[in-house]
Amino acid sequence: MEMMEFIKVVILGMFEGLTEFAPVSSTGHMILVDEMWLKTDLFLGDYVANTFKVFIQLGSILAVVVIFRDRFKDLLISSRKRKGLRLKWSHIITGLLPAAILGFLFEDFIDKHLFTLETVLIGLGAGAIFMIAADLHQPKGRKESVDQISHSQAFTIGIFQCLSLWPGFSRSGATISAGVVMGLSHRAAADFTFIMAVPIMLGASSLSIVNNLAYFQWTAVPYFAVGFLSAFLFALLSIRFFLKLINHVKLIPFAIYRFILIVVICFLYF
Repeated sequence: MEMMEFIKVVILGMFEGLTEFAPVSSTGHMILVDEMWLKTDLFLGDYVANTFKVFIQLGSILAVVVIFRDRFKDLLISSRKRKGLRLKWSHIITGLLPAAILGFLFEDFIDKHLFTLETVLIGLGAGAIFMIAADLHQPKGRKESVDQISHSQAFTIGIFQCLSLWPGFSRSGATISAGVVMGLSHRAAADFTFIMAVPIMLGASSLSIVNNLAYFQWTAVPYFAVGFLSAFLFALLSIRFFLKLINHVKLIPFAIYRFILIVVICFLYF
């Protein structure tokens, strides 16, 4: 691996790790950075490059598992041993089903028609508006802990998660905003978003990797390893910082960032 290629792979992992769980759209950033500068397909090949971008998401997923390891251990304990009001797998499954079903049914259409700069810009703008609306219309008497979430709230958040199938909208932007509107605190909504993201992202990433396994090349292993590690390390930093920040700054600053990003992209690219 040449030094310039190494740097490009690290940068892609960095963007994945920093943006995957912030409400700013990791897919949007990955597409834009690659389209405008990196051109991963030139040094990995088109199919391998697509698999690489999916594979490094596993690094971000691992970061969530590490940060929420106690929560996942708790979820693995038999429900008969878990007393009181607690987050359960039934909440997570209820939340992830709508987007999982819709994503499975329309995967080919999304891959072929929605991964463009123009659609990403639309997603960035629409997501920003939704986030601002959520902050301005949050109800009183918020539930401060994710353990207080109801199944109806989980399902509603799952419905809104379907919006994230549009590149640029942001999974965390959609689900945290929905959680806030449904009466959760920003931190509780973020906790549920991150925990729910693990099974759905793991399933989607695994399916995509299996579908593209025929194009895999052993010479690409160093790229995958470096990208995975980069995404993991930067995601650890990003998630820890975000969780400390979100209850204080809310969503509007992230929405403003998205509008600034739209202006910058339009200025540079069009």
